Amino acid sequence: MMLMCGQSNPAWHYWAGVHPGRVGVLVGPSYWRKLKMRKWMPYALDNDAFIAWSQKKEWSAPAWREMLQWAQMTGLDPLWCLVPDVVANREATLANWTRYAPEAAEYGWPLAFAVQDGMTPKDVPADAAVVFVGGSDAFKFRSLPMWCDHFPRVHVGRVNEVPALQICQRLGVESADGSGWFKDTRRMAALEAWMADELETTPELPQLVLCNNRINTT
Repeated sequence: MMLMCGQSNPAWHYWAGVHPGRVGVLVGPSYWRKLKMRKWMPYALDNDAFIAWSQKKEWSAPAWREMLQWAQMTGLDPLWCLVPDVVANREATLANWTRYAPEAAEYGWPLAFAVQDGMTPKDVPADAAVVFVGGSDAFKFRSLPMWCDHFPRVHVGRVNEVPALQICQRLGVESADGSGWFKDTRRMAALEAWMADELETTPELPQLVLCNNRINTT
């Protein structure tokens, strides 16, 4: 399973060489100008809908389109492109797929659909190649087995603890992303052990407990 980070730094590039296929970069409209792409670093395209929602700002379609054009000019195809969604809004997310998916599909990349709280597999468009599991943390991990049972390619957003990574890997998730891995050395050490497959135990899904938006095991 691959872990994507919202930034590119020397440690991440080192791990890309030591653990090929285990790390990648999730690139959004607000970050691509800061990133120098390297052919050894896999990447996928975010849409920054969550950032706009969390900061209570209006989402920018022009910024998203500019990022798509940049990705095309790099000559390096992304693993997938996340079609613009609307956080915590099922109807608006489905409407956005109808509006923006044909535009994104013109680039020829696999398209990802972001599922929101209350959605079921029937809500996923037939032309979506990847299911991006967003929504609240409670919904995400409660519904994750369902998404993995129904779809071959699943990505999970906002995963910042190793126990959650282990759960994702056990369920067959293709990739996950998180922005909190570089905030303390404890997380980095645990992450390095996970990448090297040196962790001895894997928590069971029913053991997950949500505490202040972090996942702990009991």
